[in-house]
Amino acid sequence: MEQSEERRWRTPRPCDVYWSEFKHCKSLWNNFHHYYSHGTSPSCEQWKLDYYNCKEWEKHRDPQAKEALRTSERNRVAEQRKFTPVWKLRQDPPKDWHMPLNQEKPQDS
Repeated sequence: MEQSEERRWRTPRPCDVYWSEFKHCKSLWNNFHHYYSHGTSPSCEQWKLDYYNCKEWEKHRDPQAKEALRTSERNRVAEQRKFTPVWKLRQDPPKDWHMPLNQEKPQDS
């Protein structure tokens, strides 16, 4: 059963996507943007490693490459989910939501 599961499992993305992400990560524009936003250069090696693991899985069905790729994708998704929202979500609408906006007077911020 595991053999057939191994054959049916597809990579989460085509291998070329990992390579495209690696090239984008290494681009001058992305380096500039990442340095401006975060103060450091981006780490792109994971995209390259994922590309090689993807190719290894497609060519040789290496179970270690498959597991490394799965782990990397899970970590990537977990990293995206750990950020807190920028705005506090409201539970109820404001009490005066139906009133017209006062366009002349600036709101307090």
